[in-house]
Order: sequence, then C-alpha cells, then structure tokens
Amino acid sequence: MIVVMKVDATIAQIDHMAQRITALGLTPQVIHGKHQTVIAALGQERAGLTEVLEPGEGVEKVLPIMAPYKRASSELTRERTVVKARGLEVGGARVTVIAGPCSVESEEQIMKTAKAVKERGATILRGGAFKPRTSPYEFQGLAEPGLKLLQQAGQAYGLAIVTEVLSERDVDLVAGYADILQIG
Repeated sequence: MIVVMKVDATIAQIDHMAQRITALGLTPQVIHGKHQTVIAALGQERAGLTEVLEPGEGVEKVLPIMAPYKRASSELTRERTVVKARGLEVGGARVTVIAGPCSVESEEQIMKTAKAVKERGATILRGGAFKPRTSPYEFQGLAEPGLKLLQQAGQAYGLAIVTEVLSERDVDLVAGYADILQIG
C-alpha cells in the first residue's frame, strides 16, 4: 500500500503516518521524492486499510500496490529509477545499449566482442563468468579469470561492465570487477 502525502505535509505529519502504519502491523518505508513524500506500507495488506489511513492529516491519497514486488514496483514512486555506473546513467532520458556474449570463454573472444559492441554504440559490456549447468561435465564458466578478462576488455574499450552474480557469497568478488551486478 502507498500513502501519498500532500506536497505541504510536515515532518510531524509524515512521522505520525509512519507510526500509524507501524501500529497496524505494517512496516513503513518513507520515500522523499523531488516533489512530495510517499510512504510504502509493507506487509500483509488487509481489507479496510485504505479507509483507516486515508483520513490522516497531510495525506493526499492511499493506493494499493497491485504488483507482488512491492519495493521495486513503479507504483511506489513517480520518479524513474536511474542507476549510475562509471559516469553513465541507465534508466535516464537516453537509451543505454548493453551488449556482449552469454559467457566469457576466452581473451580473444571477449576482446573482439568488446571492440564490436563499442563500434556499434554500446556503452556497457555484459558477459557471464559463471554458468551453472545441471551436468558437472559441461562448461561452468571461467569464474574469476572470466571476470578479469571482462574487466580488461571494458578498460581497453572504455565500456562499463555488467555481469551476473549467482550467489550471495560471490557478491564481493564480482563487485571487485564489475560496475553493475545483475541479479537473477
């Protein structure tokens, strides 16, 4: 559920609404936007919550979030999500081209690919260093050596790097080489 506060809502009104949300057994997440504040009420939504929260002081309106991914939903805020990496903006006004191979297999392959994607206007190089397979006898990816090759190719051609991280235990390792971590 989203509680949209009025443009002129005071800090006290925002805090009071967050306390009311907590008292209802939900977790408030206050988001201060450029123009106004919204409060996400996270948790199990129940019938009648809109009617309970809507008459609050400083409240413009209360809206249910229909998407199952509450925190990532664009229903939560009017502002577009912009991710910044190495001086680039993804999600802003300009289209960002991200290109590269499914997996990093060799230095020659990733360098040729980086050159080609740069020449065609891409600003971000992507490639997988970890390739989980059902069979242990199939190619599993180059792991850290693949990350190093990806980073070298990005540096050689002035491209930011995005690659997938498959396990929370690999986040620090991958973050040491990539500008953007792809989850999933």
